[in-house]
Amino acid sequence: MDDHNVTRAAALDTATLSDALDKLGIVGQCYGISSRDPRFGMTGRAFTMLCGPASQPPGTVGDYIDDVPAGQVVVIDNGGRDDATIWGDILTEIAHRRQLAGTLIDGISRDVALCRDIVYPVFSRGHWMRTGKDRVQVEQMNCIVNIGGARVAPGDLLRGDADGVVVLPQDHEEALLEAAEEIAASEERIREACRHGMRLDEARRQFKYHSLQSRRG
Repeated sequence: MDDHNVTRAAALDTATLSDALDKLGIVGQCYGISSRDPRFGMTGRAFTMLCGPASQPPGTVGDYIDDVPAGQVVVIDNGGRDDATIWGDILTEIAHRRQLAGTLIDGISRDVALCRDIVYPVFSRGHWMRTGKDRVQVEQMNCIVNIGGARVAPGDLLRGDADGVVVLPQDHEEALLEAAEEIAASEERIREACRHGMRLDEARRQFKYHSLQSRRG
């Protein structure tokens, strides 16, 4: 599926997108979430699910994977739970084979060696080996979730890299991408001026560095 804004977001880093979020006064930085490998990069639209403690008998934790469209990001709100995982090697292998864009978890994952070996992007609060089977279950899918204090709705645009993950809400993604592209262009002009001998303070002043992240009125 051709999605021009996914392509635009992929060309920007999360730091620049974070600055654009600040400029527009939108909370989209997923606090406490990091990649299981600094090589991982992820850009795609959110396929969301909400998880909770297992019932009796327990529900499923992973039978949804074949329903996620290629190119999308699996987004799992497990409430930041860190004593049981919600993602492991079987899901990693299938997601990679089905060409999903990556996985984002407010919680933990396991079987990190495989996702690193095949370079399948997993972003989470950490990793540990204890299974979530009979401890965690999927409660709802295609719903609004909370990932590191950021609201994520189905179809929202996500970008992840070595610095973490940001979410660009669909209602604001065009304005956010435009702001991020302007910030990236201004910072490149500063770097280029310094390469040609200009002092950094002068370059920052000339290209209005100190107002790049200032919130719009």
